[in-house]
Amino acid sequence: MAECHADKTTAIHVADGRGASPFLAITMRTYRNFIDGRFVEPQSQSQSTAFSDVDNPATSAVIARVTLASHDDALSAVEAASRAQKKWRALTAIERGEHLRRFADAIVERAPQIGAALALESGKSVADSENEARYAADITRYHAEWARRIEGEVIPSDTPNENLVLHREPIGVVACLIPFNYPVYTLLRKIAPALITGNTVVVRPSNNTPASAFEIAEAALQAGLPAGVFNVLAMDHATAGAVCTHPAVGMITLTGSVSAGRIVLEYCKTNIAKPSLELGGKAPAIIEPDADLEAAASAIVASKTTHCGQLCTAMERVYVHASVHDRFVELLRTKMHAVSSGDRSQDASKMGPLVSRSAQRNIHAMVERAVAEGATIATGGVLPEGPGYFYPATLLVNCRHDMEIVREEIFGPVLPVISYDTLDDALAMANDHQYGLSSVLYTENYRTAMRVANEIEAGELYVNRTPADPYQGFHAGWKRSGLGGDDGKHGMLEFTQTRLVVMKY
Repeated sequence: MAECHADKTTAIHVADGRGASPFLAITMRTYRNFIDGRFVEPQSQSQSTAFSDVDNPATSAVIARVTLASHDDALSAVEAASRAQKKWRALTAIERGEHLRRFADAIVERAPQIGAALALESGKSVADSENEARYAADITRYHAEWARRIEGEVIPSDTPNENLVLHREPIGVVACLIPFNYPVYTLLRKIAPALITGNTVVVRPSNNTPASAFEIAEAALQAGLPAGVFNVLAMDHATAGAVCTHPAVGMITLTGSVSAGRIVLEYCKTNIAKPSLELGGKAPAIIEPDADLEAAASAIVASKTTHCGQLCTAMERVYVHASVHDRFVELLRTKMHAVSSGDRSQDASKMGPLVSRSAQRNIHAMVERAVAEGATIATGGVLPEGPGYFYPATLLVNCRHDMEIVREEIFGPVLPVISYDTLDDALAMANDHQYGLSSVLYTENYRTAMRVANEIEAGELYVNRTPADPYQGFHAGWKRSGLGGDDGKHGMLEFTQTRLVVMKY
């Protein structure tokens, strides 16, 4: 993503273009950072302001630009959040819930604008992008419903005439680091539970997909969310570090890579801030001989080609029983070969692009190394020419468990397959891994399902379906897939801390 410079007269915050085509309103828009309830001019004292171009991964064309926050901007945002948090936490939870419901309503009303920005910056279809905005509104409403359910405990004391009362309290200011793949949904997935529990937030969207975050800030403004409660800034890594290590930040939540998680843990050491990390995934799918092979193959290919495989829970390795291996591989090959790539704004039936040219090249290099290690390409595996960051749906067979393509996260539409002889073998390989986010089992045998449910080393197991992260569940990884988690009651409680009150009477 290139950086450029422009004077303040060329970088304006334009109107949202309601009533016109959302694409016309979004294309080449320049976004200002949203701090303390308003879109602000940079506080930098330099003669020029830094911008970051946002490109469309389907065409490589620049479609928007964002103002990169200065160090002063970052400090101003955290200080605004800290001031606002004192008033925000003093509201009753039901009052905070009412604010979230109005916020959700505004997101739905602005779904065309949010969806247009997301479609352009991510390569998703307009329909999928608008639906992501509506789903984000759904999870916002879900967390608003926790307003009357944030409960503490009364604990029996060993001392006569004494009560122990455990309170749930907000942490303070939360830094929210948002990924590029589902930037609208993940943003609300994090800030809705943070806000309902009495925290305020400073959000750093991915620099690949920041425009949709600023469209959400427009919704916050429209909904009348109190100033300082929700702040959004585009920033470079150094400025993000300044936010995360500010003394007022008590928690950092990230969805990202393991390497990014390690950086966040370093940030947390500064203030002993609480981390909540959803990191890499390498979801295994175990295909038992009694499985519905047609249904399993269709679901796995859909999982692997949705958003070009850029999902933390997409299938990343498939273990197939030897007795059905060849039949299942042929089903996968036929279905993956039928998937074609293209600009989803023109044809939503196509598989869209990867996020960047570097992602495209890195994934192809992984495929080439797998072939050099002995894997066979059943379909795909060719680096496309032309604009956009596309990569074909690729199936690799004759893979071994020790190959890089099986051991490392791909985050693209490439699927390695390994044969196994017994369920013991499949479980051993599925569990012999650095990641433990999601997992999948296809079987019609309830004993097999119960055994895998008890023995799989992952935070989630999906039986006879692929992952979908229900927002009333708990999306939490084992091993290097993260610390803490998102969604449901347990995800909401991540944003609280406890106070024990010992009352003698």
